[in-house]
Amino acid sequence: MVQEASWTLRTFTGFQPYAPLWQAMRTFTDQRQSETQDELWAVQHEPVYTLGQAGRQEYLRETGSVPVIRCDRGGQVTYHGPGQAVIYCLVDLRRRPWGIKSMVERLETAVIGLLAQHGVRAERRTGAPGVYVAGSKIAALGLRVRQGCSYHGLALNVDLDLAPFAHIDPCGFAGLTVTRTRDLGCEEGVDIMSARLMCLVRESLDQERPT
Repeated sequence: MVQEASWTLRTFTGFQPYAPLWQAMRTFTDQRQSETQDELWAVQHEPVYTLGQAGRQEYLRETGSVPVIRCDRGGQVTYHGPGQAVIYCLVDLRRRPWGIKSMVERLETAVIGLLAQHGVRAERRTGAPGVYVAGSKIAALGLRVRQGCSYHGLALNVDLDLAPFAHIDPCGFAGLTVTRTRDLGCEEGVDIMSARLMCLVRESLDQERPT
């Protein structure tokens, strides 16, 4: 755990099961006080499909032995697994001069900036939160706001196995392809990419206006 100014940064080692981390975010959010520092959690998960609170079961086709968990984030269905950099954003939005829409843009900006450092041009899409490279999704976002505070966050595909995405309609879009940084010439592994992404997320969320 690292404390930097108004942030606490946590990196979880190993591959974490999804449900306990989800519950930990909910507990943190319920128990935090007005003076509680915002936190960013860097995680890699054990293989799991997650459905958002309004997620439609039809977007899941053949999940096999991979567990499916319906959670309370926004969005539809996605996959988490080893080799994916997940950053959970536990932020008190009541302290900020902007709302959830701007937060989504700021998270996208952080991913776009990280990829730009590796010479990869990425972009956002109107009406489809996340980050895309040449039409393929490389990062997914899903947030929940409760009592004015956010949890859940974003997931960047670094060097994970992409095969499980073939069994779902990623984020509810049939035929949507996904990609990962390893296939785009980025040699850094998930630990380095996760640490850099966490720093960029913190910087982006500390900006008065999104860049």
